Amino acid sequence: MTQPQGAALRVAEDVPRPRGNAAEGVAPGSGGSRIAIVDDDPGVLRSIARLLAIHGYVARPFSSPESLLAEIGSFAPDCVIADLSMPGLTGLELQSKLAESDRAYPIVFVTAHGDIRTSVLAMRGGAVDFLTKPFEQAELLDAVGRAIARSIRSRQQAERLAQVRERVGSLTGREIEVYKQVVSGLLNKQIAANLGISEKTVKVHRARVMRKMGMRSVAQLARAAAELGSDGWNEQGSDRSFV
Repeated sequence: MTQPQGAALRVAEDVPRPRGNAAEGVAPGSGGSRIAIVDDDPGVLRSIARLLAIHGYVARPFSSPESLLAEIGSFAPDCVIADLSMPGLTGLELQSKLAESDRAYPIVFVTAHGDIRTSVLAMRGGAVDFLTKPFEQAELLDAVGRAIARSIRSRQQAERLAQVRERVGSLTGREIEVYKQVVSGLLNKQIAANLGISEKTVKVHRARVMRKMGMRSVAQLARAAAELGSDGWNEQGSDRSFV
């Protein structure tokens, strides 16, 4: 929602640059992360974008949630800073639409008219923080830092899951059956009895599973299986030969 000029963020014209890499104006840990700023107040957009740019972030202003959603795929922000009250879609509605995406977009809300109910809804929806205008530079930068950390963790988890899916995709149907029973804690002779094969054959399949999955222990196999989940097993286990 439009505020009097300068009311949203206490940013002086001579915003102090971060120490440690002052020549480049890049804050440690920012790494050129992309930040989308959504607010219908041009002054707020400029001040926040300027602050983030000074601290090494790639900041892009959007005057409405609709304009961000139109470019979300191409810009792919690591974090979204959004006002709650805007014409058209509200901040909470934007949060809901972002949640429908396959990728996580951590969001930091800013507002001039916050209330407990709205803040609770925002945090339940996964918001990183809920800042009331006017807020200090340090508050915003801290929230952005936590949002970026969450984005990195989410991306790493997605990459890890993709790797697990790819490796499980290389297993035969029988190897998947052995894998499931190994991580269930069964001994080779128990697996052999369950599958109607020899214990020696179980050992061969087990060794192949370890090699194809690139893992050295049952604990690692169990973690990978937990990451994949039951639905993932069903997807990976179909149309496989049981040899």
